[in-house]
Formats: sequence, C-alpha cells, structure tokens
Amino acid sequence: MEFRKHELANGLSIVAECNPDAHTTATGFFVNTGARDETDEVAGVSHFLEHMMFKGTPTRSADDVNREFDEMGADYNAFTSEENTVYYATVLPENQDRAVGLLADIVRPSLREDDFNTEKQVIIEEIRMYADQPPFGADDKIRARHFAGHPLGRSVLGTVDSVGGLAVDQMRDYFRRRYSPGNMTLVAAGRVDFDRLVGLAERICGGWETVATDRAVPAHASHAGFEALVKDSSAQEYIMQLANGPSATDPERFAAKLLAVIVGDDSGSRMFWELVDSGLAESASLAHHGYQGAGLFMSYLSCDPENAEDNLRRVEEIFCRVEREGVTPAELATAKSKTSSRVVLSGERPRGRLFNVGLNWLNRREYRSVKDDLDAIDGVTVEQIAGVLRRWPLSQTTTVAIGPLATMKAP
Repeated sequence: MEFRKHELANGLSIVAECNPDAHTTATGFFVNTGARDETDEVAGVSHFLEHMMFKGTPTRSADDVNREFDEMGADYNAFTSEENTVYYATVLPENQDRAVGLLADIVRPSLREDDFNTEKQVIIEEIRMYADQPPFGADDKIRARHFAGHPLGRSVLGTVDSVGGLAVDQMRDYFRRRYSPGNMTLVAAGRVDFDRLVGLAERICGGWETVATDRAVPAHASHAGFEALVKDSSAQEYIMQLANGPSATDPERFAAKLLAVIVGDDSGSRMFWELVDSGLAESASLAHHGYQGAGLFMSYLSCDPENAEDNLRRVEEIFCRVEREGVTPAELATAKSKTSSRVVLSGERPRGRLFNVGLNWLNRREYRSVKDDLDAIDGVTVEQIAGVLRRWPLSQTTTVAIGPLATMKAP
C-alpha cells in the first residue's frame, strides 16, 4: 500500500492510495463545492449542476456517457453534499485510463440551455417528492433553524422558487468559479498505475482554466429551540434534533463518533435498548457529522404520535444522564470494536478507500491509512468522551417535530 500525490501546474491535485493486490480501481473527481458555497439566489445550483454533468459534453451525448460506463462494466455515480460534489467510478484495472478520461470529460459539460430547462423540471419534482415523504423535509428545516444565517443552513436541493428562478447563465458562472482545477482533486484507490494517471491528467486536464476560488468558513453561533409542524397525512411523528459537535478538523471527532455509537447506534446503543427494542419507537439514532469549521450531533426519532412526547422526554433523559455520568469502559470497548470493524470492512474495497482518501484530502489535506484510523479509535479514552460532552452537550439542541400532532410540548 502506497500513498502518492502530484499537483498539475493549473492547481489540480492528484492523490492515490495504490494497492497492487487489489482487483479493482476506483477513481473520482472530488470538487470542493456544495450547498454552503451558494447564495440565496442560486440555492440548489450545486446539486442541479451534478445532474447536468451527465447530460452530455462537447464530445459526447448523454447516451454516449451512459453507454461507455456500461461498456466498462463500471459501478459509477455522483453525489452532492453541503460541502462537496463527487463523481466516481469503479472499474477493472485495465479500464483505468478510459474511466478517468470519461470522468474528466463529464466534469467539463456542455450545459446546453435545452438540457438545463428539461432537467430543471426533474429537480423541482425531486424537491416536491422529498417534501411529501417522511420525514417531510425535517432535515432541511432543522438545519435552517439551527444554522440560522450560516452557510451550513442551506438546503442541498434548494427550493422550488430558487431552482425555478435559476438561469442557465447563473449556472455557467457558478461552474466556472467553483469547478476550477485548484478547487478539485482527482482521487484514485485500489490497483492504480499512478504514473499513467498523472500523465493522462496532464493531457486531458492540464489545459483547464484556473480561477481563484475560496470558501467562507464563518464561526457558528450556538442555537437552541423547539418547533412542531403539523403534517396531517403522516401516520407517525418524526423528530430531529441537532446539537453542536466537533468539526471535521477537530481531533476530538473520533471521540464524538464513538460517543454517538454508544448513545445512538442503530443496534445495541442506549437509545436502541430504551426506545426501539422496547417497541416504543420505530427508529431512534444519534450520529456525528463533521464539516469545515463546524460539527453536529444529529438525532432522529420516529414513533406513533401518542408516544412522541414521552419518547422525546426519554431521549432528553438519555442525553442528560450521559452528560452527568459519562460512559463506561465496557461501553467504550464495544463501540471501538463496532467502529473498527466498519472501518476495516469499508477499507477492504477500493471504492470505500476512495471516499476516505478523497474526503480526508479535501477536509484536512492529509492522507490517513486504515491503520491511522484504527489507532485513533483505539486511543480514545473515557475521559476524552467526557471532555466532548462538557464542550458539546447533547442536551442543548434545536428540535423540529413533524407529524399529525396539533400540539406538542418541548421536554
């Protein structure tokens, strides 16, 4: 296993974890852009642009793009988040050049106005679909409330109004600024011929225009509050809570992730035994998410409406108890085993390593091997978790409930 890196003259970074014993090659373009980099006027443009990448290039039609991926037998896709947009494919090693060439072509799309107008309707229907199915847009609503006025409060999808009002020239301008090579990284993992990768990138990507790009990372003020919204068509009550947590660069992020496993993993956690195993709730969980300059603990609860207030009180009691008493060495040992197993299982496949290598590079400009992560997990102590709870108490939350309840009391 070898980590290698290179940077083109135009600023495009190339990083790879090369494993000669792997049977596949995973590669992708990681773009340092997402919902937090937008404005109110163009909210949703990052996700919309992701769709447009597959609508054709100056040298390929949309059918050509899909056909060529299929001819390689590629496992390919893309996603957009608050901070990143990623285009990736996993192929047999002999198709490395072809996969990289195709990915490089689609991230320089035609952005034709006819395609733009057609896909706009697809995006608007997607926004309406998410608003009309559980948890009925609760995640967007709670982020907007918790991050009031902060870039991380933006919806990845945008709104019907913002997407509906978007002009193709606005998208083209956003693309030119945010898809500059200095704001992108070509990532590979698995059986990678790194010298060929660099040579191909030089030929295909070396002429891309360089544009100065930055990202605002303002401080995030603490927010807390409670809001209950009525959705008559819902059969269940859905409750989401956000509490502040370590950022993507904070060394306490490993302790935060183990804390979330202890308190709210989807099996064997305090929330699971109290709420799910007992039959009081269909789902109850807690997870940690780290971003640049901010972090979150996000809890999720779904249950029968008649149990909602009592269940929310139970969640509050779980949070307050762990803040008061901490976690036990036995709980921490179990959480380490579960988390380490997940790290190893994900790392057995080049595609899993692709995301780990790529997102580590975007967030921290560092390479972390599987062993690095396992050592960091193993090094977390009960005292460190207590420190996380003192600095970022779980009970100081923004809460949004959506369901059929006309009234609901805060715990």
